[in-house]
Amino acid sequence: MVFSSLTFLYYFLPMLLVLYFSVPSRTFKNALLIVASLFFYGWGEPIWISLMLISSVVDYVSGQIIHRNFTNKWRYFGLLMSLAINLGLLGFFKYYGFLVENINFLFSMNLPYKSLALPIGISFYTFQTLSYTIDMFRGQAKVQNSFPKFLLFVSLFPQLVAGPIVRYIDIADEIDNRKESFSLFNQGVSRFCIGLAKKVVIANTAGQLSGVYLNGSFDALSVVGAWTGILLYAFQIYFDFSGYSDMAIGLGKMFGFHFKENFNYPYVSKSVSEFWRRWHMSLGSFFRDYVYIPLGGNRNHHFRNIFVVWFLTGLWHGASWNFILWGLYYGVLIFLERRFLDRVFEKMPSVIRHLYLIVIVLVGWVFFYFTDMNQIGSYLRIMFALSGAPFIDAITSINIKSNLVFIIFAGVFSTPLFTELLRKLTKDRLAFSFRPLFDIVCLVLSTILLVGQSYNPFLYFRF
Repeated sequence: MVFSSLTFLYYFLPMLLVLYFSVPSRTFKNALLIVASLFFYGWGEPIWISLMLISSVVDYVSGQIIHRNFTNKWRYFGLLMSLAINLGLLGFFKYYGFLVENINFLFSMNLPYKSLALPIGISFYTFQTLSYTIDMFRGQAKVQNSFPKFLLFVSLFPQLVAGPIVRYIDIADEIDNRKESFSLFNQGVSRFCIGLAKKVVIANTAGQLSGVYLNGSFDALSVVGAWTGILLYAFQIYFDFSGYSDMAIGLGKMFGFHFKENFNYPYVSKSVSEFWRRWHMSLGSFFRDYVYIPLGGNRNHHFRNIFVVWFLTGLWHGASWNFILWGLYYGVLIFLERRFLDRVFEKMPSVIRHLYLIVIVLVGWVFFYFTDMNQIGSYLRIMFALSGAPFIDAITSINIKSNLVFIIFAGVFSTPLFTELLRKLTKDRLAFSFRPLFDIVCLVLSTILLVGQSYNPFLYFRF
């Protein structure tokens, strides 16, 4: 089940809200959320509930071992058990086929293997459960003695299948002591409606338009067509993932939970480092706190640490070399910025630095989108006029003119401009009527599009 489905919007969520605010105690509310979350997760593939439950049991037991043996070496066993089993399951289901393929290629072997279905959300909930055992090991988190409460943390449906990556220490207190309120619920509904519109109205439209350039033959593709296609994909992936994060944060507020922000207008950045402080912030902070800093951070073996982090960042996104290349591409750029590019950019106008970032990001999305290295090379050659392709073609010219309003609209919404305008409007006398009206428009428009729309993927479900 996905948030941007009529089933979720008009059956699952309304019934859950009615039941949730009808039951009397926190214990019943938590139990209801667990049952609803398991139902939500198992809607498409019920078998994968068992895998999530295994991860939950493993990390609950690991936490108990660490807590009871905190002053002796057995706490290392608890941590290693958590790391080995969780990363082992993630590695088996996500990277097994990729590993065998590369072994066969490197050693001219023919080892048989069967492609495995990827359990939805496994990359997200694996990192979430690991955050609990690692923080327990470090003495930064208190033990959770109730397995149902720990299962609620793992399975909580708003952030279960596509993030943001929620750490246990961030919501531990709210499992028992959260306070629902009309104001918080109102904020949650508004945030959800905005996220839904970003996903359905902008991301889906951008995805359909970009497919004309990215999914067809490159023979007739022009330079402008190539840049247009990857720009539309940049809009799609941003509004798809940030829209999902908005919906997850909004749903959390409806039930009294506060999830941290996951996006902060990354396309307004003026450097790669700034972009990654604004893009998928929960993943970036996870690798910073649990990989980069423990390796030595900026102090020791700086290049090695960046290489490891960005290799893992790319690999986390998918079992394919294009994702690894995409991760290392950003790792090298961040290293170069820190070494000398930042000092060079300080003397440049802001618009030049922003243009540099946009070009870098659009090139990066080429690595991210195409899994075939030949396609990556061909597309980049067209983008930079190295293939003999025409500068612009008639179809691209017509498409740009026909969709110019949408492209400008998506560009504006990629910046804080509209949010600032909305914030100012909600401060005056019209605030009481304007904001609910805007949310209703977002919901109604999204619903109308969903009724007649067959194209409605969530890109980050595959990660």
